[in-house]
Amino acid sequence: MLLKYFYDQELAQASYLVGSPDTGEALVIDPARHVEPYLQAARQEGLRITQVTETHIHADFVSGSRELAARTGARLYLSGMGGEDWSYAFADDNTVLLRDGDHWLLGEIRIDALHTPGHTPEHLIFQITDAGAKTPMALFTGDCLFVGDVGRPDLLETALGSLNTSEAGARQQFRNVQRFKTMPDHLQVLPGHGAGSACGKALGAVPSSTIGYEKLVNPAFQLDDEDAFVDWLLEGQPETPRYFAQMKRVNRQGAALLSELRPPQPLERFILPEVQKDGALVIDTRSAVLFGHAHVPGTLNIPPDRQFSTYAGWFVDYTAPTYLIASDSLIDDLARQLRAIGVDHIPGYFPSQQVDVSQALPTIEAQAAAQRLESGRALLLDVRSRSEYDSQHIEGARHIHYGNLVEHIDALLPEQDIILYCASGTRSQIAASLLQSYGFSGVANMRGGIEAWRKAGLSVVES
Repeated sequence: MLLKYFYDQELAQASYLVGSPDTGEALVIDPARHVEPYLQAARQEGLRITQVTETHIHADFVSGSRELAARTGARLYLSGMGGEDWSYAFADDNTVLLRDGDHWLLGEIRIDALHTPGHTPEHLIFQITDAGAKTPMALFTGDCLFVGDVGRPDLLETALGSLNTSEAGARQQFRNVQRFKTMPDHLQVLPGHGAGSACGKALGAVPSSTIGYEKLVNPAFQLDDEDAFVDWLLEGQPETPRYFAQMKRVNRQGAALLSELRPPQPLERFILPEVQKDGALVIDTRSAVLFGHAHVPGTLNIPPDRQFSTYAGWFVDYTAPTYLIASDSLIDDLARQLRAIGVDHIPGYFPSQQVDVSQALPTIEAQAAAQRLESGRALLLDVRSRSEYDSQHIEGARHIHYGNLVEHIDALLPEQDIILYCASGTRSQIAASLLQSYGFSGVANMRGGIEAWRKAGLSVVES
């Protein structure tokens, strides 16, 4: 058996290719929407991708299952569990719907589907047994079991508004963990995500583990009381990104094929005021330094780092177009990142060197911020996650997560001086540009965030 691992740093998402060299066939598990890496790997190994599967209807990225099946003619193996509300609308005659305990073959490699609801109602994990072996070797655990953590059970409630589903999902996860405890220690654990994913609260950074190791160190395996497990699992989950609800709908219905999408076109600068007048989101992807020096009023600054799509996902309106201010050399990659979270309506972009910039966004050093706060002349706004704030924050800071800032705009005064901070300065830069686009004139981003504050010898409140 051949096993290939793929990892998307931007989404902290893992996918896998399992190959049968004897028959020249390959299976891809949980593919991302950009499928070229799988096609290239299969070509290099002399394999044909004949099967595609996924563990569940994903919430944090657009699945590439439909895309890959369309490109290769591969058969789809999708969950048939979870009931009508969690069935795949795009399943066709080339789709096998899997039930708990079903198995199929890739050459002589056996794949068993195990229903593990909790993270989502339809969730499956896949147990792999190599050709000629008498015992399974690995589990592809999707978002059920991670290295050092288990998948969060609250997304149906926090993303889709399905009331009273979080506790039920947590109890299902407890039963899943009890099931894992009965499995052989040697089984490899190959999860769907790593550190940085919002599908759990404390995912490990190493790519794989074993059932035996998780039994020893994973906190979920240390709790034998179901109520205590439920309390632990539901506490401290990260804020649910706003775009997760859209991903659930897209992945259930089936994403548009990439061949159906038109690349963003370069646009003349005089068009920019018109698209702003229509209320379209315009993301300026230049660096925070360039944006701070001068930018187009009303634009949102999201620099093109590896979390670009995650940041953008808090603010995009899927019913309206999104435009970018970007360099020609970056536009293809930025569009790919946005399409990874289903932002397909990107009619065009404005070359960054051609736009008319006029407004500055001030930054402030930690010591200067401390002096202004001491004089009572400014509001300090912490835009990190709630768990970060609870762990450590600057005294007197008000907490509003940067992605939820729009919902709290009316509680802030446009003429008020506001100093924003996060961990390093990126999220607070986004938040500051957002406030400025809403007409707040006295905003400033604290350079270097709370880390710079600490390095300046200033005190923080710790839990």
